Amino acid sequence: MATTRMDLDGRLIKPITICMIGAGGFIGSHLCEKLMSETPHKVLALDVYNDKIKHLLEPDSLPWAGRIQFHRLNIKHDSRLEALIKMADLTVNLAAICTPADYNTRPLDTIYSNFIDALPVVKYCSENNKRLIHFSTCEVYGKTIQSFLPKDSPLRQDPAYYVLKEDTSPCIFGSIEKQRWSYACAKQLIERLIYAEGAENGLEFTIVRPFNWIGPRMDFIPGIDGPSEGVPRVLACFSNNLLRHEPLKLVDGGQSQRTFVYIKDAIEAVLLMIENPDRANGHIFNVGNPNNEVTVRQLAEMMTKVYTKVSGEPALESPTIDVSSKEFYGEGYDDSDKRIPDMTIINKQLGWNPKTSLWDLLESTLTYQHRTYAEAIKKAMVKPTAS
Repeated sequence: MATTRMDLDGRLIKPITICMIGAGGFIGSHLCEKLMSETPHKVLALDVYNDKIKHLLEPDSLPWAGRIQFHRLNIKHDSRLEALIKMADLTVNLAAICTPADYNTRPLDTIYSNFIDALPVVKYCSENNKRLIHFSTCEVYGKTIQSFLPKDSPLRQDPAYYVLKEDTSPCIFGSIEKQRWSYACAKQLIERLIYAEGAENGLEFTIVRPFNWIGPRMDFIPGIDGPSEGVPRVLACFSNNLLRHEPLKLVDGGQSQRTFVYIKDAIEAVLLMIENPDRANGHIFNVGNPNNEVTVRQLAEMMTKVYTKVSGEPALESPTIDVSSKEFYGEGYDDSDKRIPDMTIINKQLGWNPKTSLWDLLESTLTYQHRTYAEAIKKAMVKPTAS
């Protein structure tokens, strides 16, 4: 860990205390690692589970012992929340329900988790003059303007109609009965509340819009490091299929386009936000990698090749199958056609650009998942003997 750290304007960075809500999840675990290994900052780590950060909490001989404290709590109903926010200089809120299948099947839980449950966090930060970094989603953009243009329109090739910009792109959602948009709407509304708190009450805030952050410990392989039931995001779905030697399911032909960014690159961006408040406050940042753009079908093909390399296992004769969105997600599903981030604002304010190629981030992720899955299967096969 560097003893002296300077911000982007050449000023000494002073150690701060960070209240991290959702510290035990995928993003939180990587951010905690970064803060412990490279900075002098302290972390109050709040979550229901701590499996992904146990290696940071014990033993007491770790170099950062005393700089990270785990508090097991659910922000829905815990009176300790305000006191912990008061103890910190900065609150980072990562808590959310962000599993696509839940948007249809659990729309009320999705709305409550992403809007109602976040209200006290915003309120306590505003009332106690504490800075807030709130994690939103790229889904707040909804559908692109391009998706409404005729298929033969030359305007479909114009980036102005599909590249997503924080300050100018509209947020276009489907009709109310398409409950898939419950997540995006809840996330957009909490963004608007935070923005209003900043405008009216002086809340110092930064909003992060992640575009498919990928890497080791990502959620989830059902029954291994996540719930036994449920449908995770596309890359985790494909990982799960590969590990179980099943065909990869392409929803509606896999024609949607997505971009993917490596978790370690993304965490670099978050650390810049933490340590450069003058440059980050009042801004909304896209954090993604437009260079790693593929269709979902292309992603499936690349993941199959990468998994064959890291596992040594041959690909299936028919590695993919097509399924309808209704069959896969249920009634009321809808989707965005493209999610390609504009990087102008984050590059200008923080000088950040992602580095890791799609192949490399997939190789890192699938290597970790293959090892984790093999260890879990081996552990399940070893039954304790009777004494």
